[in-house]
Amino acid sequence: MRPEYREEPCRSALNRVKGMMFGWSLNPYMGCAHQCTFCYVRAFEKRADRPSDDRYGASIRVKTNVADVLRRELARRSWKGETIAIGAATDPYQPAEGFYRLTRGCLQVLAEAANPFSIITRGPMIVRDVDVLVEAAARASVSVTFSVPTLDERIWRLTEPNTPPPRQRLRALARLRDAGIEAGVGMAPILPGLSDRPELMADVVKAARDAGATSIWTNVLYLRPGTREHFLAHLARDWPELLPRYERLYRGRAYLGKAEVEPVRREVAELRHRFAVVERPHLPPPPAPAPARSRPLQLSLEALVPTALPSGDRGNRERGAIVSAA
Repeated sequence: MRPEYREEPCRSALNRVKGMMFGWSLNPYMGCAHQCTFCYVRAFEKRADRPSDDRYGASIRVKTNVADVLRRELARRSWKGETIAIGAATDPYQPAEGFYRLTRGCLQVLAEAANPFSIITRGPMIVRDVDVLVEAAARASVSVTFSVPTLDERIWRLTEPNTPPPRQRLRALARLRDAGIEAGVGMAPILPGLSDRPELMADVVKAARDAGATSIWTNVLYLRPGTREHFLAHLARDWPELLPRYERLYRGRAYLGKAEVEPVRREVAELRHRFAVVERPHLPPPPAPAPARSRPLQLSLEALVPTALPSGDRGNRERGAIVSAA
């Protein structure tokens, strides 16, 4: 199903977040064309009485004015310059970004304001914006996390159906590291009985090390209502033999207990040690660059960036309809 893109202005850009490791989030889009079967955002969609099944990701809201709204919010006297997480509820580098460039516009605003931020993405398209990331990192703390739960092709294709291949993400990570950007890997979510096999986790850690990852962390799948129904339906289709195990593991709870989670985290910690992954602490940014700027770093995107959302009638046919707000 090709997504519909709804061009709608937004009233606010920043979202206050509670109960997470960050206090503010920024999402230039609502909805995600990646349609990962385990996506935790499905739970929020169900709670908001919006589709959380296969229809999630079929309609993408494009916040056409998000960069301008962000600029106004950062200029408020009440704003304290806190770190902003980009991509907590939708991938900022999903295919629509190739056409709309809203994430790039927001990064430029953050760089101008010297405001710290972090990004989490599955999108190699981020290498297009390395020039802005370098500028921003010279003024504030900037970090990027690439979500790479597994390198196993079958698990990837069935659970992350519309995402770029994991090894493309790691090549993008290497490009960012070459440019001096702090970039790591989030091995999440790990799926019990699938991606938690030691040899598969070792493949990810070794490949992340080889790409120059500055950090590697992991978390195990959790299933809130909305995500639970969708994920288990796909599990029953693709790995029916595992369905009884999941029903037992997640009976009466969304989060697995310490007995199930800690062995996975311990295994990844041991793999980091075995493969000599050197995790770098967050450091203060270097002094701001001189006014005269060098030419932006040029990168070849051919092997990294999927075809961007085209414009015009051809784009509507190939990538989905574009609907402007009245």
